[in-house]
Amino acid sequence: MTFSYFTEKLLRWYPVHRRDLPWRGTKDPYIIWLSEIILQQTRVAQGLPYFRTFVEKFPTVSQLAAAPEEEILRTWQGLGYYSRARNLHACAREIVDKWEGSFPDNYTGLLKLKGVGPYTAAAIASFSYREAVAVVDGNVYRLLSRYFGIYSDIGSTAGKKEFETLANQIIPEKQPDQYNQAIMEFGALQCVPKNPDCGSCPLRVNCFARKNDMVAALPVKQKKVKVRSRYFIYYHIQAGGYTVVNRRGPNDIWQGLVDFPLDECQSMEEIQSPQPENLSLFNELSSFGPVFGLSGEKPLKHLLTHQKIFASFVKVTLRPGQKEALESWAEGKNYSLADEERLEEVGKPKLILRYLNQIK
Repeated sequence: MTFSYFTEKLLRWYPVHRRDLPWRGTKDPYIIWLSEIILQQTRVAQGLPYFRTFVEKFPTVSQLAAAPEEEILRTWQGLGYYSRARNLHACAREIVDKWEGSFPDNYTGLLKLKGVGPYTAAAIASFSYREAVAVVDGNVYRLLSRYFGIYSDIGSTAGKKEFETLANQIIPEKQPDQYNQAIMEFGALQCVPKNPDCGSCPLRVNCFARKNDMVAALPVKQKKVKVRSRYFIYYHIQAGGYTVVNRRGPNDIWQGLVDFPLDECQSMEEIQSPQPENLSLFNELSSFGPVFGLSGEKPLKHLLTHQKIFASFVKVTLRPGQKEALESWAEGKNYSLADEERLEEVGKPKLILRYLNQIK
């Protein structure tokens, strides 16, 4: 295999084509770690403003560790995959409590941190400490598969191991930081998933996929994620300027975020044309004599990795004098009341944000 040709071409390509991103050009493990966690499952364009906000609000790992979880979730709001935010906070506290505020200075030590997997550990180890350990993400799988002609399923354990072994054989000992940046950037900008510009590619001469007309077929990923659909009717309940809110618990989506009370239904038809007699919360709230109103012409849709959420929103307006009775009811259901300022401050799922923006 032409390892030296491959690495040399990437190292020459990178300085000319790399994007000017704020986490490059630093060896600070905190900044690198923060950027890598934010960019998991997130495009650079979307993650960049969040990165800047986090650095501004929490310039050190100690300040991030000291912040309340609610503030972390609020700052993360809209970025999705909220387990990353909770792991980010837990990891910061672990670094302060167990590592005296300093990141471990090697790949093995970094892997012990909460929420830090092989990819993130390799990124920090190579960028901060110049340890020759390869990063392997979707961009790397794609480039290696196409260039070297690897048909192994990137979703399988054996396939991942094969790619990791190859990636660590290729990485140069003297420039592991620049090489890792280069291979990820090349996959992001040049060897893109669909319709790459192979004619301008500096690796085209020896690329297996180009020579064998296999660019569209590689990499191979046979496992398909099974997506489950769920149907919610949310109740936006207000009395005297206060709104009933629900803090989401463990073992379901959006843990730690705040949404509204809901009835979960079994079909789209049920949330498009709700039948009050079939909805438990509707019947409970009817005792207050409220005004009910279905918001929006059609349910909102929100896509998660393994779930599609479809949600209708029912606006429930009570008389201001019923606030105390509503508060007592809410407490009995483990809900709480929030005024407008509090509702703005708490971290909320993107679906709730879309609804609130829609009714402004």
